[in-house]
Amino acid sequence: MNLTFRGIGFSPTDEDKEFLDKKLKKLAFADDYLHDLDITATKESKGIGFHLEATLHFTWKKEKAVSQDAYELYEGIELLADKIQAAAKKEKEKTMKL
Repeated sequence: MNLTFRGIGFSPTDEDKEFLDKKLKKLAFADDYLHDLDITATKESKGIGFHLEATLHFTWKKEKAVSQDAYELYEGIELLADKIQAAAKKEKEKTMKL
């Protein structure tokens, strides 16, 4: 799986990227069918917090987008990782039924 992580309004540190990698280890089950994962974290200019978006690119040319808002970046990464995992499982189950 190819992972892209970028920040808008801030520059993600190496620690941020390591934390994301650690949280995404639970996606190992999806390595066969999750081709690319693009994650964008936007630091909100008004108010405090982050908006995180992830686009999952599956090997059968389907894309799925999930997003999460959070006050803290690491909190948002944890919640987004759970959503990514759920979306990957759901999409795999759909293809198994076909």
